[in-house]
Amino acid sequence: MAKEYTVVEVAGREVKVSSPGKVYFPERGVTKLALIEYYLEVAEQLLPHLRDRPNVLKRYVDGAAGKPFFQRRVPDNAPDWLHTFELLSAGRPARMLVPDDAAHLAWAVNLGVIDWNPWATHIGDLRHPDELRIDLDPNGAATWNDVRKVALGVNEVLSENGLRGFPKTSGSRGIHINVRIKPEQDAISVRRAALALTREVERRDPEHATSEWWKEKRGDRVFIDYNQNAPDRSVASAYSVRPVSNAQVSTPLSWEEVPDAELADFTIETVPPRIAEVGDLTADMPAASLAGLLELAQRDEDAGLGDAAWPPNYPKMPGEPKRVQPSKARNG
Repeated sequence: MAKEYTVVEVAGREVKVSSPGKVYFPERGVTKLALIEYYLEVAEQLLPHLRDRPNVLKRYVDGAAGKPFFQRRVPDNAPDWLHTFELLSAGRPARMLVPDDAAHLAWAVNLGVIDWNPWATHIGDLRHPDELRIDLDPNGAATWNDVRKVALGVNEVLSENGLRGFPKTSGSRGIHINVRIKPEQDAISVRRAALALTREVERRDPEHATSEWWKEKRGDRVFIDYNQNAPDRSVASAYSVRPVSNAQVSTPLSWEEVPDAELADFTIETVPPRIAEVGDLTADMPAASLAGLLELAQRDEDAGLGDAAWPPNYPKMPGEPKRVQPSKARNG
């Protein structure tokens, strides 16, 4: 039996969509084709966050409730009009997707992509990120109110150090704050600045914020994930639909909205009319220097604070503490 398909005409291309009626979000009845139509509707706002950046394909071939897999390499049978960029990944060449237009969005969603995960660097300069990314992740009994409170604390520290943060719902349980920076530092230095920021927020609000990498030490607090700034890490972009049952969207907010924002208010149905009403709150992201946060990092280091834990897939770094779960570490 021939497989059902339709053709979407977009950006001067014809993109074949297989199984367009496949339901990706059963609770909302959102199909693959409906997801594509959402992305075509917000393409003007989404593409600036993806364009000229390597993007990791996070594929949900069984829909949002299924288990995803990450794919850096564009399939060999991909259309020749795709914009890709070849780099080394794990010592081997990898041709990564660099979305240029809405046809790229439709093509990737057809493969099962639900959310978009761009790097913090551009293909013209992979060594120097132009974004600092702050990921607030509630742990244990930490609440959404706690997340919002910590986000406001992050904004305070950013402002004091000459940086402007752009908050957005993560679309899952937390808040992301993106900061456009001048591409002057390598990823190691950007992560160092993020760690200093994390520690300062934690000092000011230890009841709600934590820098602890190990979950068993976080308690009921909001983890500020400084490691999202490690080399080659990616975070779901603004306007990405997230794989949660009600098809929530990672949605930019104004700081005035943060205290009262509710995650469930921002979905695949509500975000397009919101954009029509308030515009794109990420349209003006001025780049600034990390000098203030790097001075804060130097102050911490001079006071004896060393590096913090890295993710397990990175090599052991100079000054990093033992990479072992505290409850499993042997005394002496």
